[in-house]
Amino acid sequence: MSVPPAPPLVLASTSPQRRAILEQLGLPFDVVTPRYEERDPPGADPVGLVREHARGKARSVASDAGDRPVVGVDTAVVLEGEIFGKPGDAGDAERMLERLSGKTHVVVSGLCLVTPGWEELLHDGTRVSFRTLTPRDLAAYVASRDWDGRAGAYAIQGLGAALVERIEGDYLNVVGLPAAALVRLLAERFPGVYGFG
Repeated sequence: MSVPPAPPLVLASTSPQRRAILEQLGLPFDVVTPRYEERDPPGADPVGLVREHARGKARSVASDAGDRPVVGVDTAVVLEGEIFGKPGDAGDAERMLERLSGKTHVVVSGLCLVTPGWEELLHDGTRVSFRTLTPRDLAAYVASRDWDGRAGAYAIQGLGAALVERIEGDYLNVVGLPAAALVRLLAERFPGVYGFG
C-alpha cells in the first residue's frame, strides 16, 4: 500500500532563504505572499515582536490554504535589547556592522504554524559572535553589497560568514528560518507525514 504524498506546506514568505531551507529539509511547499503589514514600534520587545509578525503573516494567507498547514516566520537581529532591521543604505549598513563588531548578538525568530483546527506559535534564538572588524573589513563588506536587504546588515550564508567568529544554536535560524523548531513541530503535530517523528 503506497503512502499518500504529504500535503505541501504554505510558506507565507517571499524570502529566497526560507524557500531554500524548506527545499534543504525535503519539505513540499507552495509560496504565498503574506498580506500583512509589519509595524515595529520603538522599544518593542524583540521576542514578542517576531512572534506577532510570524502569526500575522501566517494568518494573513490561511484562508487561501485550505486544509494545508501555513508557516509564518519573522526574524530579527538583536543587540543589547535593540532590534537591527534592514539597512537603508551603505552608511546605515556600516554603522550597524560597527556596532556588531567584536560583540555577541542574538538572532531571534518567531515561527507560527496555522491549520484550520489549531495554531502553534513559538520562537527560537541563536547567539552570533562577530570578530572585531577593522576599517578595511567594513569597507570591503559594505562595498560587496551582501548586506542589502538583510536584517543586521549581513548574510551569514554569504560573504557575511567571514564576519562571524562563532555561533551557538541553530545555524539555519540565522539564515532565516528556525529549522530545528519547525522540524520538532512537524514531528509532534504530523508524525511521519513529513518524514519526521
